[in-house]
Amino acid sequence: MIEGISAVTLATHDMRHAVVFYRSLGFEMRYGGETASFTSFRAGSGYLNLIAQPEQREWSWWGRIIFYVADVDAFYDRALAAGCQPTTRPCDARWGERYFHLTDPDGHELSFARPLSPAA
Repeated sequence: MIEGISAVTLATHDMRHAVVFYRSLGFEMRYGGETASFTSFRAGSGYLNLIAQPEQREWSWWGRIIFYVADVDAFYDRALAAGCQPTTRPCDARWGERYFHLTDPDGHELSFARPLSPAA
Protein backbone atom coordinates (compact mmCIF):
# COMPACT_ATOMS: atom_id res chain seq x y z
CA MET A 1 0.00 0.00 0.00
CA ILE A 2 1.28 3.46 -0.87
CA GLU A 3 1.43 5.68 2.21
CA GLY A 4 2.13 9.05 0.63
CA ILE A 5 4.45 11.13 -1.50
CA SER A 6 7.80 11.90 0.11
CA ALA A 7 9.02 14.36 -2.51
CA VAL A 8 8.60 15.71 -6.01
CA THR A 9 11.74 16.64 -7.95
CA LEU A 10 11.64 19.30 -10.68
CA ALA A 11 14.36 20.02 -13.22
CA THR A 12 15.84 23.50 -13.59
CA HIS A 13 18.24 25.15 -16.02
CA ASP A 14 19.02 27.95 -13.54
CA MET A 15 19.32 26.83 -9.92
CA ARG A 16 19.96 30.34 -8.63
CA HIS A 17 16.79 31.73 -10.21
CA ALA A 18 14.72 28.72 -9.12
CA VAL A 19 15.94 28.90 -5.51
CA VAL A 20 15.20 32.63 -5.32
CA PHE A 21 11.71 31.98 -6.73
CA TYR A 22 10.77 29.25 -4.25
CA ARG A 23 12.29 31.06 -1.25
CA SER A 24 10.34 34.21 -2.18
CA LEU A 25 7.15 32.15 -1.87
CA GLY A 26 8.14 31.03 1.62
CA PHE A 27 9.46 27.53 0.94
CA GLU A 28 11.97 26.57 3.64
CA MET A 29 15.26 25.39 2.11
CA ARG A 30 16.59 22.27 3.81
CA TYR A 31 19.58 21.41 1.61
CA GLY A 32 21.54 22.82 -1.32
CA GLY A 33 21.16 26.39 -2.48
CA GLU A 34 21.77 28.75 -5.37
CA THR A 35 25.08 27.15 -6.44
CA ALA A 36 24.15 23.52 -5.73
CA SER A 37 23.20 20.91 -8.33
CA PHE A 38 20.42 19.62 -6.03
CA THR A 39 18.26 21.62 -3.63
CA SER A 40 15.51 20.48 -1.30
CA PHE A 41 12.69 22.53 0.24
CA ARG A 42 10.22 21.48 2.91
CA ALA A 43 6.64 21.19 1.61
CA GLY A 44 4.46 20.22 4.56
CA SER A 45 5.49 16.72 5.60
CA GLY A 46 7.25 16.15 2.26
CA TYR A 47 9.78 17.87 0.04
CA LEU A 48 10.03 19.78 -3.20
CA ASN A 49 13.41 19.13 -4.80
CA LEU A 50 15.18 20.91 -7.64
CA ILE A 51 17.81 19.24 -9.79
CA ALA A 52 20.06 21.17 -12.18
CA GLN A 53 19.96 20.08 -15.80
CA PRO A 54 22.05 21.20 -18.78
CA GLU A 55 20.55 23.72 -21.22
CA GLN A 56 20.24 21.08 -23.96
CA ARG A 57 17.91 19.01 -21.73
CA GLU A 58 14.35 19.92 -22.70
CA TRP A 59 10.99 19.18 -21.14
CA SER A 60 7.42 20.13 -21.86
CA TRP A 61 4.24 20.48 -19.84
CA TRP A 62 3.69 17.35 -17.78
CA GLY A 63 0.98 18.35 -15.30
CA ARG A 64 0.97 20.37 -12.10
CA ILE A 65 1.83 20.07 -8.42
CA ILE A 66 -0.87 21.13 -5.99
CA PHE A 67 0.26 22.55 -2.64
CA TYR A 68 -2.21 23.12 0.18
CA VAL A 69 -1.71 26.45 1.94
CA ALA A 70 -3.42 27.94 5.00
CA ASP A 71 -4.88 30.93 3.13
CA VAL A 72 -5.05 30.94 -0.68
CA ASP A 73 -5.73 34.67 -0.99
CA ALA A 74 -2.90 35.63 1.37
CA PHE A 75 -0.54 33.31 -0.54
CA TYR A 76 -1.66 34.88 -3.83
CA ASP A 77 -0.85 38.33 -2.39
CA ARG A 78 2.57 37.04 -1.30
CA ALA A 79 3.23 35.73 -4.82
CA LEU A 80 2.30 39.11 -6.33
CA ALA A 81 4.50 40.94 -3.79
CA ALA A 82 7.40 38.63 -4.78
CA GLY A 83 6.98 39.75 -8.40
CA CYS A 84 5.28 36.59 -9.62
CA GLN A 85 2.60 36.66 -12.29
CA PRO A 86 0.04 33.96 -11.46
CA THR A 87 -1.80 32.54 -14.46
CA THR A 88 -5.13 32.58 -12.60
CA ARG A 89 -6.69 34.54 -9.75
CA PRO A 90 -7.93 32.74 -6.62
CA CYS A 91 -11.32 31.15 -7.24
CA ASP A 92 -13.63 28.51 -5.79
CA ALA A 93 -13.74 25.29 -7.80
CA ARG A 94 -16.81 23.10 -8.15
CA TRP A 95 -14.79 20.19 -6.72
CA GLY A 96 -14.52 21.97 -3.35
CA GLU A 97 -11.20 23.82 -3.33
CA ARG A 98 -10.13 27.45 -3.54
CA TYR A 99 -7.02 27.70 -5.71
CA PHE A 100 -4.83 29.64 -8.12
CA HIS A 101 -2.13 28.61 -10.60
CA LEU A 102 1.42 29.91 -10.98
CA THR A 103 4.21 28.84 -13.35
CA ASP A 104 7.76 28.63 -11.99
CA PRO A 105 10.78 29.99 -13.91
CA ASP A 106 11.33 26.61 -15.62
CA GLY A 107 7.74 26.25 -16.83
CA HIS A 108 6.49 23.88 -14.11
CA GLU A 109 2.86 24.57 -13.24
CA LEU A 110 2.07 24.95 -9.55
CA SER A 111 -1.31 25.23 -7.89
CA PHE A 112 -1.87 26.59 -4.40
CA ALA A 113 -5.13 25.44 -2.87
CA ARG A 114 -7.23 24.91 0.23
CA PRO A 115 -10.33 22.74 0.69
CA LEU A 116 -13.48 24.84 1.02
CA SER A 117 -15.33 24.56 4.30
CA PRO A 118 -18.40 22.35 4.06
CA ALA A 119 -21.67 24.28 3.93
CA ALA A 120 -23.23 24.73 7.35
